[in-house]
Amino acid sequence: MNKLQKDGRKYLKIAQGNLEASLQMLEDDRYCIDISNQILATIALLKKANSTIIKNHLEHCVMEAFNTDDEQLKKEKIEEVELLLKKVTA
Repeated sequence: MNKLQKDGRKYLKIAQGNLEASLQMLEDDRYCIDISNQILATIALLKKANSTIIKNHLEHCVMEAFNTDDEQLKKEKIEEVELLLKKVTA
């Protein structure tokens, strides 16, 4: 596991803890704004994890594809990123 993967895993684990805390806060009938803030923190961590994982994909998988002579593989990687960008910006 490289550094970006480790960072992505770290953000996901923290988000998991935040999500569990949000559920517990809801069960404990805590103040709604506090719960919402906890959820927003979780969303921010998930976005950070996703960004880190995408960066890893670009730096490794896409870079490896572009270091070959396989034009079809290069095209597939571009299409993957285009599709992902549509999802991220939707």
